Amino acid sequence: MILRVSPSRLSGVVHAPPAKSVMQRLLAAALLADGDTWIHNPSEADDCTAAMGVVAGLGAEIELGESSIKVRGTGGRLQPRQPVLQTGESGLGLRLFGAVAALSASPVRLVPHGTMTSRPMQPLVDVLNRLGGEAIWANETSDAPGLSIRQGISGNVAMTAQAVQLDGGLSSQFLTGLLMALPCLEGQGTLTLHVEALTSQPYVEMTLEVLEDFGISVHADEALTRFDIPLGQTYRGGIETAIDGDWSGASALLVAGMLCADGEITVEGLAGQYTQADEAIRGALLFAGGAMSGTDAGVKVAQRPVRGFVVDLTQSPDLFPALAALAAFGKKPSVLRGIGRLRHKESDRAVVLQTEFAKAGIRIDLDAEADTMTIHPAKPASLQAARIHPHGDHRIAMAGAILGCAGVPIEIEQAECVAKSYPAFFDDLEALGAQIDWVSKDKHEGKH
Repeated sequence: MILRVSPSRLSGVVHAPPAKSVMQRLLAAALLADGDTWIHNPSEADDCTAAMGVVAGLGAEIELGESSIKVRGTGGRLQPRQPVLQTGESGLGLRLFGAVAALSASPVRLVPHGTMTSRPMQPLVDVLNRLGGEAIWANETSDAPGLSIRQGISGNVAMTAQAVQLDGGLSSQFLTGLLMALPCLEGQGTLTLHVEALTSQPYVEMTLEVLEDFGISVHADEALTRFDIPLGQTYRGGIETAIDGDWSGASALLVAGMLCADGEITVEGLAGQYTQADEAIRGALLFAGGAMSGTDAGVKVAQRPVRGFVVDLTQSPDLFPALAALAAFGKKPSVLRGIGRLRHKESDRAVVLQTEFAKAGIRIDLDAEADTMTIHPAKPASLQAARIHPHGDHRIAMAGAILGCAGVPIEIEQAECVAKSYPAFFDDLEALGAQIDWVSKDKHEGKH
């Protein structure tokens, strides 16, 4: 569908969406746990719906309640109900559950959708094969696309390896999957995982926190380059927990508030228990001249003029779209570092931001050698109403909405793609006072 977001004044209170990154990790832990896990405030994001399907497909029992779910785990003894499981367009879902599925004694294939069919998987495949498994990654042109685990790794580690290396430069998601799967391997020794050039370290910290809550011991060095993993562990059942509010989704609301608040807006539900990389939005907004304050339940932001700012987003690349939209209304150019992290997102995110923002009269320069994005603010007279195409990227659709609220009317194609992480985004933005109009259906509407 195509939505039009027009200049608006925002006020009021909304609740941050549940964090899909937290929920997917909790679902994986619940799958492997010996007993029941209760998860409150579950996310309805597409990525989490796909993750629940995979967890059920690998042998867990799931009961859905009005505001919670109960997962009866397998105790680490996976029993796939079907040989092919759908992971949607979730990078974390494929990489996390790809490692976990390698614990199965039965062959299983995980099939992704959309852009995930062409995103990198080889670092995980290499480690699984070094550990005695047989894993194959094939794109959509293959007769058997997806990640095929023809032979699992359970029972093989003690005989084949006591130390393995992982390239962490492309994504931390490979490491998250391995950290969650490897403690369940049979044996009495310790497996050492050496990680090179790790990116998005806060997401690994989140993984370690979830593991600790489920009674899993992993010894990591301070630099997160070496992980010593005792084998033969079992995830503890009987856990009751709630999904944290998502700083990634909240970042778009906070940026919109800094640009368009009639007084202030409040985003509640952000006082979570797990580390989130995108909490870095706090510092970024302060660098840009923002006025934020904490509340008992979240964060309050007021409208302020935007000054030029420089921030490094290497560890939090999902903040690029919202902060690029913020920088478009600054007094001077702003620089965002870390664009090398954007190539393998739902889109080639840096290039898409450059081309789509240009339609509204906003110039973005990309410097691959310096690893930077420079956003040149457009004078109000040079801004122009535009229709943008987010290329299926939920975060670019949200950034387009920010441009519309703060600048000129912006029509957003594939607006439903926000369901990947934040299905209620446009509803929440409208509840704050945004003027949002339905324009028409488009050929992608079936992707809800």
